[in-house]
Amino acid sequence: MIELLFPRGVAAAEAFGDPDGAAILPAEESLISQAVDKRRREFTTARHCGRQALGQLGIEPVPILRGERGMPLWPERVVGSLTHCDGYRAAVAAYSMQVRSLGIDAEPHQALPDGVLGHTSLPEEREVLAGRSDDLHWDRLLFCAKEATYKAWFPLTRRWLGFEDAHITFTRDARVAQTADVPGDVAAAGTFESTIKIDGTTVDGGAPLLTLPGRWLIAGGLILTTITLI
Repeated sequence: MIELLFPRGVAAAEAFGDPDGAAILPAEESLISQAVDKRRREFTTARHCGRQALGQLGIEPVPILRGERGMPLWPERVVGSLTHCDGYRAAVAAYSMQVRSLGIDAEPHQALPDGVLGHTSLPEEREVLAGRSDDLHWDRLLFCAKEATYKAWFPLTRRWLGFEDAHITFTRDARVAQTADVPGDVAAAGTFESTIKIDGTTVDGGAPLLTLPGRWLIAGGLILTTITLI
């Protein structure tokens, strides 16, 4: 279902479990040699999805190693992003000549644990969420959007972006209907905008990152957030 949130030219792959054919490559083994079984399965399937996405771009399977602050290292001239949560793993990739950066995140559609929202949001964001009366878990959606924002931000700036450094506003699409390609009913979808509150200078010589446009989808008990920077 994640492909619904991206423009043409972005390859996407996802899994709702850990398929038997998923495997890591030898070069990736050192990254999870000490990991518990759950973490190892998440890592393995996310990388498996990453190689599937690269395959859609015509790129042979390669190790997806880990760079600064855990950033996935993609082949030259490729940008991408990985995510995983309970019951879901996904990856997206695109050629850098078409897409500047990508960020994705997935979370269960559940309320955040007590106390987390106060540490991961701005006062003005909490004020808006407090005024929402529907049955969506906006607190978890906000957290998910901040994670996607960071994943799109860091490869272009190589600087930390705290939860307090991006102000996110949401728009909900009132016309969402059930979609055959999505497991279960589509609960809601829409867009969001991350307004960056710190210096957005980038290392690629391109325009500074001032606002990052995103899309979100809640379906099948999951929250998905995505950012595509062109």
